[in-house]
Amino acid sequence: MRKFYKSLIMLAAMAFIFPVHAANDFAEKKIVLQISDNDPFKQTLVLNVANNLIKHYGQNKVAVEIVAFGPGLRLLFEKNANSQRIDGLITNNVTFSACENTIASMTKILGHTPTLHAAAKPVPAGVVRIIDLVEEGYTLIKP
Repeated sequence: MRKFYKSLIMLAAMAFIFPVHAANDFAEKKIVLQISDNDPFKQTLVLNVANNLIKHYGQNKVAVEIVAFGPGLRLLFEKNANSQRIDGLITNNVTFSACENTIASMTKILGHTPTLHAAAKPVPAGVVRIIDLVEEGYTLIKP
C-alpha cells in the first residue's frame, strides 16, 4: 500500500513538471482567425473558414483559434444565431477567445455584462492575443 501512495505522489509531481499538452499543441498548421466586425456575413464567413480548415487538414492536424474583439465580439454572445455552429466547431477542437477590453466597453454601452457563449475564453486584449499567437507560429487570417 505504501508503494501505491509513493507512486501516486510521483505521478502527481510529474504532472506539474511535464504538463499534459492539448491535442492541438502538436498540430502541423496553426491558424488564428480574427473577427472584429458585427456584419453577420463576416461572422458566418469566419466560421466557414474554420470549418474548411478542419475539413482540409483534419481535426488533429490543425489548431484553429477564433479571436473576437470590437463589434466582432457579438459573434460570441450567448444568443447569437451562430451558437449551434460554434458548438459544432468546439467538438472539432476550435477555440474561441473573447476580448475583455471589449466586454468592459460593451458592458458600459449595454448597461449589463453581455452573456457569452460557454466556450468563449476571456483574454485581456484580443489584439494582444493575436500578436502572441502569431509569435508562437500561428498564421493570422482575417476573412
